Amino acid sequence: MKRLIQRGLMFGDLVHVASPTLVDRYNRALQHLTGKQTQLSDFHIDIAGYSPEIGDELDDHLYLNHNGVNRQFILLTTEQKRSPLLNAKSSTNHEILERFITANESQLFALTARDAVAGELENSVFVLTSPADLFKIRKIRVECDTTDGVLRYADELAQMVDRFKSEDDAWFDDVLIAQMIETAKKSGDLTRNPIRLKETEFQQDNFWTSHFGGIYMFPQAAYPAVIAAGDKDALGPLPVKYVFGMNDRNPIAKFFELNGLTETIIEARGIDSAAILRQKMDFIVIDAAADAGLDLTGLNRSDMRRLARAHADRLPPEYHGLHDLLSWAEGGGTWPRISSEHPAYFYTLRAANTPNAELTNMLLAELTPLDFRQTFICHKELFYRRYMSWSETKKSFVADFLEREYQVDKAGAREALFGHEPDMENKVLPPRQPDLIERVGPWGAVRRR
Repeated sequence: MKRLIQRGLMFGDLVHVASPTLVDRYNRALQHLTGKQTQLSDFHIDIAGYSPEIGDELDDHLYLNHNGVNRQFILLTTEQKRSPLLNAKSSTNHEILERFITANESQLFALTARDAVAGELENSVFVLTSPADLFKIRKIRVECDTTDGVLRYADELAQMVDRFKSEDDAWFDDVLIAQMIETAKKSGDLTRNPIRLKETEFQQDNFWTSHFGGIYMFPQAAYPAVIAAGDKDALGPLPVKYVFGMNDRNPIAKFFELNGLTETIIEARGIDSAAILRQKMDFIVIDAAADAGLDLTGLNRSDMRRLARAHADRLPPEYHGLHDLLSWAEGGGTWPRISSEHPAYFYTLRAANTPNAELTNMLLAELTPLDFRQTFICHKELFYRRYMSWSETKKSFVADFLEREYQVDKAGAREALFGHEPDMENKVLPPRQPDLIERVGPWGAVRRR
């Protein structure tokens, strides 16, 4: 993993905590949340305040995420909103933290100027005993305060001010006035610096979790389903009819289609579809060449075309399917029939412009293991896990490629691959066919749960 760290592909964009003041604030917050402290004089933190160095020191990389639910966080600066979330257990936690910091940036800036803000992403589940518990997580509430309780005192002072304004003879209530004065010393002047956090509750709709072998939850989709990265039969009874595994290619493809979650790269607006197909083919060539023990040092795209020609018989069906599609796209071939059973099928898709686009691209990364770039961008936990199993030759090539082709312009690369131009037409899902769907289900003859 050292290659990735050196190139900023792992633990990149973290906030460096080096000043004694910030280290002291972090320790007070850490003591408040966990009863632990760090002896390190400098370290790096992610959007939630988790530090890989402190995780090593404490021998506990879940020290802010006990049981993998109700993640705790420490904010030292609002700049943490630009950082990734490491050791993610849920696909929604980073988005919730980023939205929370952005919505309350001025208030949090004022609070972190004097102290750390410590808190928790609370839901109704404290321990996940079975996959069915995941369906109980419907809302996430952000609960937080500074280590010296500024927000709590601000709320108490606001309530006392309301009493003072509304109650008769409050001007003569010496006890109330004395309490207001004492509380104001702790909360600060609310007339000049009002501290009221907004947007602290978030809906948990469709999401991914790493629990139980990895599960993609789509309970709020028009046609709900659960897709398991591990053993679907081990999940037990769930409150949805359809549970698919990664090998259930036809049902997953139908699920995408019925919910309007995907579009083909060829039909996507505003992208260079031919270039994207060529790049995916190059990634497949690299995988095959690495497995064959070939030297990948200094390979350019011309070299990869040469490799593909020389070792065409060794290339998997994913390559040949994309090659046929590229030939059609460039006008030199016939339309290829690539059904969902074809190994290349999911490589031809990307997420459509829906609120579930990031989750869909994350699932597609799981379904397209040879596209290391999509996996790195859309599902980093999975990328790091796959990376550890590769040969040293492939590790080196992938790290060099991502540094050269992705790191220099992350936003531009993401826009080129996954961005959507405004559509002139309002797309709607096809009308429901109740008789057929109720009779055999939207995915045909698949197992009902």
